[in-house]
Amino acid sequence: MKRYIKTFVPLLAFALTFGTTACTGDLDVEPIDPNYAEPSAELLFTKCYATMAAAGNGGADGDSDVDGIDGGTSGYYRQMWNAQDLTTDEAICGWGDEGISNFVDNSYNASHPMLRGYYYRLYTAITFCNQYLDQYADHDATMTAEIRFLRAFHYFQLMDGWGNIPFATSISSSAPEQRSRAEVYQFIEDELLDIEPNLSDAKAKKSSDANYGRVDKAACWMLLARLYLNAGVYTGNAQWDKAAEYAKKVMDSDYKLNTTGVGVWSAYQMLFMGDNGETSAAYEIIWPLLQDGKRTTSWGTSLFLIAGPFQDDMHENPLDADKPEEERAVNGADPGWKGNRARKELVLKFFPDGNAPLGIPGYEMKTEAGDDRAMFSSVGERTLENTEPGVFTSGFSVAKFTNFKTDGSAGNDPKHPDMDCPLMRKAEAYLIYAEATARQNGGNATSAGVDALNQLRLRAHAGARSSYSLDDILDEWSRETYFEGLRRTCLIRYNRYGGNTDYQWSWKGGTLEGRDFPAYRNLFAIPTTDLTANSNLVQNPGY
Repeated sequence: MKRYIKTFVPLLAFALTFGTTACTGDLDVEPIDPNYAEPSAELLFTKCYATMAAAGNGGADGDSDVDGIDGGTSGYYRQMWNAQDLTTDEAICGWGDEGISNFVDNSYNASHPMLRGYYYRLYTAITFCNQYLDQYADHDATMTAEIRFLRAFHYFQLMDGWGNIPFATSISSSAPEQRSRAEVYQFIEDELLDIEPNLSDAKAKKSSDANYGRVDKAACWMLLARLYLNAGVYTGNAQWDKAAEYAKKVMDSDYKLNTTGVGVWSAYQMLFMGDNGETSAAYEIIWPLLQDGKRTTSWGTSLFLIAGPFQDDMHENPLDADKPEEERAVNGADPGWKGNRARKELVLKFFPDGNAPLGIPGYEMKTEAGDDRAMFSSVGERTLENTEPGVFTSGFSVAKFTNFKTDGSAGNDPKHPDMDCPLMRKAEAYLIYAEATARQNGGNATSAGVDALNQLRLRAHAGARSSYSLDDILDEWSRETYFEGLRRTCLIRYNRYGGNTDYQWSWKGGTLEGRDFPAYRNLFAIPTTDLTANSNLVQNPGY
């Protein structure tokens, strides 16, 4: 049982006076006014977390916290993932939803409906945090530190995506002023350093432990490490030493890399299964978004990751391998939405010679790759090339996320998963440390950085290496964290995204072979709706 999930339930039933939602295609996406009947500190505290795990107060089938975009599409993780992964060399999608193709070919603009939904999702979450801090800042020091962390986290993602952004730290009827990226960076750094002493100690937890699902000092260190790793992009001044320092704090913390598999399940795959909060995998996940098939559900969190890359002919439970076709489970949740899949370039990270086999499930693909992380399905009439973006079989499927439990059973509900969505894992700290120290060492990993990367590779049975260049480290970022919402930021930091680069991928810029697109797309456009509503705002150059 997930203890913290229990606190989500009363709030999901709490009557808030939100406006009505519209369909996905409605361009009038707006944050819903959160000035509802005053909740208790505990309920508002929970809402600040819950808005990241569920689209609104009714769970998967309820209204969205963000008006003008349906609850399934507007989920925080789904929109973050679309912006971070669907725009890169990792993911492609065949759905015809408005805005998907613009993600795929990097042609988004100020009217993009999903980026607008993501933008307002983040600001709605900040508004909940500001309301808590306006009303209950003196209620409990640890709870206040956590809400300040959540607000800083949302501002980090806004700064990362949009650069110079509207900024407010309290509820006000006045339109917020626009702050520069450097100013927001400074605010985030100051906030995190200030709240660190009041956060709970960094302690690995399972779902049966108190405070599972809540952030602690390790999450604070991880966000600081992310901030400092990208400081050169955000402010023009690199902070590699600080990135390494805070990554090392996470590495030395009580959290643990999961290194021991259970039965047919590898240690790596256990991180993304239906019981990842109940097994040793939980000790690696620093910050999970909690999901429960019966109690806390969402179309845009774990289910999106599990069902999005699947179709019904994919069977990813190796314990079912000898059963008749009709008795073999697909993924342990909603069988398949036939949308997201791997771009060819992601598969080539594991099969550089282009020899990835056809017609096999993900649990066999990882054996062929010699790397437990290569969980791609090529069953059916698949091609490695993504020649037809709108066709699901044009490309390999990603079978990394399932709702199976380590005993082979499925989750508590046939449709909604129990897999807690990993938002921060300890493994990321090893990658940050290796990269930051390599950048201080002429572009080659230090001995400590080599050891950090080898720990990740060895747990995946991929074999140790004696050296790593910065390019090698970028590839390890992809192998370890693909489809986890980190790729766009990595490519921008490496100068591999917008502008004149020497790095192409399928459909980058709108052509199969890939082509450069303008550097101004390293930032998203501030939505036209916000520019119209707030005269204080200036659009990002190029849009």
